[in-house]
Amino acid sequence: MTVDSVAAKYHEPRDGTEYFFCSARCLGKFHANPTQYLHSPNAPADPAKATVIYTCAMHPQIRQAGPGNCPICGMTLEPVSPSTDDEPSVELVDMRRRFWVSAALSLPLLAYAMLAMVSTVAMGWDSRALEWGQFALATPVILWGGWPFLERGWRSVVTLKLNMFTLIGLGTSVAYLYSVVGVLAPQVFPPAFRDSHGRVGVYFEAAAVIVTLVLLGQWLELRARSQTSHALRSLLNLAPARARRVDADGTETDVDLAAVVVGNKLRVRPGEKVPVDGVVLEGASAIDESMITGESIPVEKHTGDRVVGATLNGQGSFVMRADKVGSDTLLARIVHMVAIAQRTRAPIQGLADRVAAWFVPAVIAAAVIGGVVWALWGPEPRLAHAVLVAVSVLIIACPCALGLATPMSIIVAMGRGAGIGVLFRNAEAIEDLRKVDTLVVDKTGTLTEGRPKVAKIVVMDGGDEGTVLTLAAALEVGSEHPLASAILAAAKERGIQTTAAQEFQARTGLGVIGRVDSAVVAFGNAELMQAEKIPIGAMRATADALRSEGQTVMFLASGGKLAGIIGVADPIKETSAEAVRQLHAEGVRIIMLTGDNKTTAEAVAKRLGIDEVVAGVLPDQKIETVKRLQADGRFVAMAGDGVNDAPALAQAQVGIAMGTGTDVAMESASVTLVKGDLRGIVRARSLSRRTIGNIQQNLFLAFVYNAIGVPVAAGALYPFFGWLLSPMIAAAAMSLSSVSVIGNALRLRSERF
Repeated sequence: MTVDSVAAKYHEPRDGTEYFFCSARCLGKFHANPTQYLHSPNAPADPAKATVIYTCAMHPQIRQAGPGNCPICGMTLEPVSPSTDDEPSVELVDMRRRFWVSAALSLPLLAYAMLAMVSTVAMGWDSRALEWGQFALATPVILWGGWPFLERGWRSVVTLKLNMFTLIGLGTSVAYLYSVVGVLAPQVFPPAFRDSHGRVGVYFEAAAVIVTLVLLGQWLELRARSQTSHALRSLLNLAPARARRVDADGTETDVDLAAVVVGNKLRVRPGEKVPVDGVVLEGASAIDESMITGESIPVEKHTGDRVVGATLNGQGSFVMRADKVGSDTLLARIVHMVAIAQRTRAPIQGLADRVAAWFVPAVIAAAVIGGVVWALWGPEPRLAHAVLVAVSVLIIACPCALGLATPMSIIVAMGRGAGIGVLFRNAEAIEDLRKVDTLVVDKTGTLTEGRPKVAKIVVMDGGDEGTVLTLAAALEVGSEHPLASAILAAAKERGIQTTAAQEFQARTGLGVIGRVDSAVVAFGNAELMQAEKIPIGAMRATADALRSEGQTVMFLASGGKLAGIIGVADPIKETSAEAVRQLHAEGVRIIMLTGDNKTTAEAVAKRLGIDEVVAGVLPDQKIETVKRLQADGRFVAMAGDGVNDAPALAQAQVGIAMGTGTDVAMESASVTLVKGDLRGIVRARSLSRRTIGNIQQNLFLAFVYNAIGVPVAAGALYPFFGWLLSPMIAAAAMSLSSVSVIGNALRLRSERF
């Protein structure tokens, strides 16, 4: 297939990857070589209908339109984008049905097998009738219950992509076909295949139990994935289904959320959820934003304030403008990040992949060699024992546990991280975070609140703080400057009624001047006082002291005389000091990297005990600082919240964004702290260490199990104890290893951080 055969293409939302559909009903990812495509037999003929893309958790390079199985490992593909549909997956329902039907048939089949053995050995009965009963019970289990495994196993052989289903399909097929021939045409077997009673041994119960136990393992795995995805569906369902749109003529109409577009005016009534992200245009209310920030105290919202979709409105009513809809909302972005993270693999997965690459051929070789050895030198009936050994080796070595070891731990860790306010964009971040020895942090919005507040008011002798604040607020009414907002907020907190000044003038770079109650009032920096010929010598030392504490100082004069100064500062987050102490205790060096002035930055660093300060830097200088640290051999994590932090976030080995920051910061980072709390880094590092430890435990369980199981299945204990492993016992042991890996991974859900 060449580029000329492409009928249509589209860009997948979020990552911009190009996918191509061709008339041959296939779907391909365009590579450097235009003839390389990933084909999908399930792709719709109409490209417009191919909107749901599925991928493999183990091999994310596999993508196709519609559900199916991974052509490499055989695992069930998952949709790239999560759905609000709370119904269990078709695969889960199918595996559950196949398991219960197979279990219902396998139980009486076991009874038949035991009765056949007892009746022949103890009573001398003819077991032919019982064998036909076994055949009748086992056939639907193998050919219907186990059909997905037989199909995947055959595909793996045809494509030379050997995987765990190769062993499952080969083992059950050999046992079943051998038994079928033994029932239908026993005369074709030479005497060496018969026991002392002249019977040909059948293994219907072993093949059926293998299929039933593998079905159980698949069902447990799919159910675990479904439970983990429930958190995503819960997040998606937080958004309301409908919104109340205010049309241009003032009429209000309830519409589906999907009908809301950017720029629409929406009314949010008391008790309703905010439909999308946007800005308040009219009205005011208090909104419960705990689903985003974790804070239970409602946040006051007024005209110009931003609101987030899916948060809960209080008693007020307001009209908002929709700025972000659909997949652009913060809620959708959080869901998307978790969904991507659940499908990505940690670098440690490479170890499992490398082992699996030679493991399957090695097991097949061991089964063949074991069968040959038993056929040539084993006890009678030699050939029957040879087949038994070969089948047992193939079954017990099934690498189910190996395949589950890494992805199950990663999936559970992603869900656990979301529960503690840490969102991982990819699995690599989980592995890398534990190795961080240097944390570079932005100041504003990361260590500090990012919202200036009045920290200090100093008045001249005989003055009053309330009067100074009232005059300053009168000049700042209507201003959108962050410092003006701090002045007005302080006045509101003190219950000061604010009236706008008259004859208002703004002096660029200096401050503002206006008339309040017939007096001329000036409010600004020292240069403004100098321009107005107002002496500030009496307050200069006090102003310098406040600046050394990281405060921005503004002078206020009334009637030509200095009345006082106001110090405004960006408060340090209450949690920052504790986070720094905890990180220092773990041996992490902390460097502040900020565009703010050196005096302010050093004041904050001194209060928090930060190791190094790099101040007054631009975005390109931030990324150069990170590169310098990496060149020195440091393993760097960068934490920030703004647009200017994005390049450094992307450059660092681990980028950490504040969930309270900008979208571009979250897009550039591999970890997002939903609450903007740096203590989340400590929790995330702990989760990282425990997850990698959990994966290593899983790999140990899988490897050690096979190292012990394969020799036993091959008959290594027979010369000493006369033990030869039954294929049925091998199947039970194989399933137990998978269940143990799943159970060990699920322990992460109950870990405390």
